[in-house]
Amino acid sequence: MSAAPDKWRPSLTLVIFTVLATVGVLPLVGLFFFRLYDNQLIRQTQAELIAQSRVLATIYAQEVAARLDSGLVLGAEVPPGVLPDPGDQVTPIRPALDLTANDLLRRRPDALPAPQAAQPAYVEIGARLTPIIRETQKVTLAGFRILDPQGVVIAGRQEVGQSLAHIEEVADALHGQYRATLRNRVPDKPPPPIYSFSRGLGVHVFSAMPVIVNNRVAGVIYTTRTPSNIFDHLYQERGKFVLAGLAVILGTIAIGLVFSRTITLPMRELIDRAARIGRGDREAFQPLKHYGTREFAQLSHSFLGMAEQLARRSDYIATFSAHLTHELKSPLTSIKGAAELLQDSVQGKAEGLTPAEQKTFIANILSDTQRLEAMAQRLRELARAESLPQNERTELAPVIADLRSRFPASSIEASGSLDRAIGMSSEKALIVLSHIADNAVRHKAGTIRLEAVDARTTVLVTVSNDGEPISAPNRDRIFDAFFTTRRDQGGTGMGLAIARAVMASHGGSIRLKPTDEGAAFELQFPVA
Repeated sequence: MSAAPDKWRPSLTLVIFTVLATVGVLPLVGLFFFRLYDNQLIRQTQAELIAQSRVLATIYAQEVAARLDSGLVLGAEVPPGVLPDPGDQVTPIRPALDLTANDLLRRRPDALPAPQAAQPAYVEIGARLTPIIRETQKVTLAGFRILDPQGVVIAGRQEVGQSLAHIEEVADALHGQYRATLRNRVPDKPPPPIYSFSRGLGVHVFSAMPVIVNNRVAGVIYTTRTPSNIFDHLYQERGKFVLAGLAVILGTIAIGLVFSRTITLPMRELIDRAARIGRGDREAFQPLKHYGTREFAQLSHSFLGMAEQLARRSDYIATFSAHLTHELKSPLTSIKGAAELLQDSVQGKAEGLTPAEQKTFIANILSDTQRLEAMAQRLRELARAESLPQNERTELAPVIADLRSRFPASSIEASGSLDRAIGMSSEKALIVLSHIADNAVRHKAGTIRLEAVDARTTVLVTVSNDGEPISAPNRDRIFDAFFTTRRDQGGTGMGLAIARAVMASHGGSIRLKPTDEGAAFELQFPVA
């Protein structure tokens, strides 16, 4: 397997730290987005001024209409395109100020002396409206000035009798057009440091609402107010927000500790275990001290289980190779020695072998060759037995029928749950039972009995025979590869080892049961 490209990769700790740092900084970054909120607050302030001005404009218009017969002079005629359609039931004025655009003007110019004084009737109207605007100002905090058709202030806290006609928004209103502007202002006291984040705190909203009577301008309701701002609230509640900031920091630290406890530490320990296993440390197969999460527990169990299984497999291969080398050495040595003697006899290098001796050596060569062939066949069966199952299933009844045909000279009795499907192919099940039956026949068994019991998740099959019993010293070694008591009769000692390998590879098991006569094995076949 090719190695991964050697390039920089962030560590898990760096990724977690970056995520937590981003989460911690997000509240601070959010302060810069409050400009959008400032703009919304400015439009909200403009909408409030429009509503208040409209109410006062309606009252003002009624006062003017009541005095028209007394010679009250109106202002400029409103252009036809400015007047709303008489058929419209609603003609809303929508806020349109935009702090992000270039709507911010210089601070409002000062009032100028009036070219001529306001008519007494307008002064009287201003006096009647003054108590109303003062009471309204107490609640709304807005500044109110009522102007006559020439732009002279007739009601307000300041600038009464002076002219505001030269101001842009007032000039438009004197021609019948509503106009609102944003202007810089000079605050009464220094703003707190947090104000530097916002442009909306140094502005005033000005609204000039024309009063229309008989399609002519009868005056202007000129209002102003500083828009509300979230930073003022933040500064006033700075203690609470400091606590909230500390809570965010502590929460971020807590999240980091949880990540470290549940992800980083288990992963580092698992990496260390992998390195130790690679160095051959068998103590590394012990469970981790802390798993953190269910997924890491499953990953660790799977990894350590796989590593332990591979280690056992490696040990098994090493032991198997040593046994195989030993088993092959004896017949190969015998064949080589007999062949050399025959060769020397043919070439006349030594006293010639008698025909009887030649036949004996040839018989030995053939016998050892047959043993090697039998061993090769068993090795092929063992390799096939240890292959992983692929959705295999069969019933025991047809397998036992094949077993009877393979051993026609033996009496094979079967009973129990023979129709229960097991998770094994008929070929491999026959291999297991054939090796057990062959072992029984070679130890002079006349009858082989099989009894199957359905145990829900497994099928327990007891295979017993009336042959020679297994001696006590050999009971612990019968499943070892190449262990045999019939070596001189051509036994390979691999039959029961192959049976155990087949059962283990399919999730089953085989064991020797204690019995007073003959031999008995208990097989656990997995249910399909």
